[in-house]
Amino acid sequence: MHAPRPKGEGQEDPRETSGLVDSDPGARIRRLREDLRNHAIAYHVLDNPTIPDAEFDRLFDELVQLERQHPEFATPDSPTLRVGGAPAETFTEVAHEPPMLSLGKASDDDELDGWYRRCQEGLRVPGEIELTCEPKIDGVALSLVYENGRLVRGATRGDGNTGENITANVREIENVPKRLRGDLPRLLEVRGEVYLREEDFLAFNAEAEAAGERPMVNPRNGAAGSLRQKDSRVTATRPLRFFCYQIGLLDGAMTPESQWQALEMLGDWGFPINSRVERAANLEAVRDYIEKLAAERQQLGYAIDGVVIKVNSLDAQQRLGNMLRRPRWAIAWKFPAEEAITQINEVAFSVGRTGAVTPVARVEPVHVGGVTVSNVTLHNFDEIERLDLRIGDSVWLLRAGDVIPKIVRVQTEARPDDAREIEAPKACPECGGPVDRAEDEAILRCLNGLTCPAQRREAVVHFASRLALDIEGLGSKRVDQLLEEGLINTPSSIYELTLEQLAELPRFAELSAQNLLDAIEKSRQTTLPRFLYALGIREVGENAALNLAHHFGDLHPLMEADIEALTEVRDIGKISAEHIAGFFAESRNQDEVKALRDAGVSWEPIQPERVERPLAGQTWVLTGSLESLTRNQAKARLIALGARVAGSVSKETTQVVAGPEAGSKLAKAEALKVPVMDEKGLLKVLGRYESE
Repeated sequence: MHAPRPKGEGQEDPRETSGLVDSDPGARIRRLREDLRNHAIAYHVLDNPTIPDAEFDRLFDELVQLERQHPEFATPDSPTLRVGGAPAETFTEVAHEPPMLSLGKASDDDELDGWYRRCQEGLRVPGEIELTCEPKIDGVALSLVYENGRLVRGATRGDGNTGENITANVREIENVPKRLRGDLPRLLEVRGEVYLREEDFLAFNAEAEAAGERPMVNPRNGAAGSLRQKDSRVTATRPLRFFCYQIGLLDGAMTPESQWQALEMLGDWGFPINSRVERAANLEAVRDYIEKLAAERQQLGYAIDGVVIKVNSLDAQQRLGNMLRRPRWAIAWKFPAEEAITQINEVAFSVGRTGAVTPVARVEPVHVGGVTVSNVTLHNFDEIERLDLRIGDSVWLLRAGDVIPKIVRVQTEARPDDAREIEAPKACPECGGPVDRAEDEAILRCLNGLTCPAQRREAVVHFASRLALDIEGLGSKRVDQLLEEGLINTPSSIYELTLEQLAELPRFAELSAQNLLDAIEKSRQTTLPRFLYALGIREVGENAALNLAHHFGDLHPLMEADIEALTEVRDIGKISAEHIAGFFAESRNQDEVKALRDAGVSWEPIQPERVERPLAGQTWVLTGSLESLTRNQAKARLIALGARVAGSVSKETTQVVAGPEAGSKLAKAEALKVPVMDEKGLLKVLGRYESE
């Protein structure tokens, strides 16, 4: 088994941040050095990075290659001979002994094999070398010094030889031990990484944006800025965390024989050690670890950008030694970049199910997070205004896992003279109909409803989706085909399809046509909550549909309800009530509901619930996988009992249900002392209340 190769390696970047490549290698080297110094100062000193890490690495690698090819241009102050940036003048300097080096990197099997082979040759051992593997935290390197178990100094890495004394700020990091435990050395220097958990980063940015303050660009940049606050009280408000990964200096205690033993000692003394660290007997085990960690990357709850691989034996590390700026005994396997820089070429507009006109940026294709991105949603016009975005701008993209790429920053300082403002359309881009933006909304909407082709398409796709009528085989491509052929135009027209019509279509055989008709027939028998959700009423998601169904019991009393009656339903506010009442007041929606009922779509009425449900007022969170029922089934049953099912854990959470592979939500619940039960406990609760 081999470690996965990052996609897109070796292809050219769509743009050059430092201008056209110079034909004169000396001029290009000088330009690269200048650019890299400026970028390093912006990142390490000013806490205001100007390009993503992947772009910096590309420029750095180009400089290394050119300096190898043209040694006549070597200078003692080249960025390739430095680790980071000079310390800021606002902090006192700290000398690192031994230096805090950076790691060489590998991004394919050949580079990893080459590093391992060089270790074997350096140690003069033909056999396997035991290694350790750990997640490469996307954070900020930190040095901690302890005297007789007491924290006396915290420092940034700086340029590797000299860092910045940030002791007051380090003391505000909750899980950095201020005093160690056990049999302690006289002097100890340890190294690790400061980081922000993803949920803490998102929560901080949400609060910052609500307060009109500048959000963090990414968790790493947020951690760096938080560490270098002049006022440690500000640092205390930031949810920083720390992982310890190495002993730098040890005096007055047993010397460990291996990296693994060193981590065990650090854990015994009270340092937080990453639980994902593993020993690997050989390089094949390392590849297995890389593949496993890449698959689990999005469940970790914090950002990583690769795997750090070290020779386990400390004696072997010493024999291998260091090069000028990095150790020979360690290397970093780099995952595909999740940040990239690109350019806005144009802005188009898409129309959704509810008529929302969404601006979509067409960007210069760029490889980020394992995929090539060419389109990025801009959400709404308030977002465009907040970013101060224009066509022609250079922008930073952030992509975490399967999340849709997001523009997190615009390089306004590099804005071209011909950049154009993004103007809202005066008419619907799909049907040419009127558009409007309500005073209390950031969204522009087409007012033509189902007469707009785009809204009609999205309405049908939503109606057939898994959480709605769940018509298997009727996905977006099939819907497009049926709409183009004129066979459907509304959800109710789905039930008029015949075998003869479908079998004549391209890519439809008689068997697949019959399978689709069978799925359509099966969907006629549904539930009231599913039907309400399928109608696509604004502000009516799964939870609202369940609450409406259990409150009114059937469709007719719901359709007759006024705004006041609707606001009596759990979690239905005035705005939602207005959308619901408005939907059922429109004659075309009444006609569509009647057509669906006439087509045989039906459900069993529900006994209206006028009494307080047993879990009313409680907030539950589901995390991990469940075995005897799906997450959606568990969610629906909890909501039916009155509970609110939330997506994140807070102090207000009543109960967390944790199945296998539970991640950061479980950790946060334990930290907040929120009650946690397993699936067996959940089934017991459901059984007790549902039987009453």
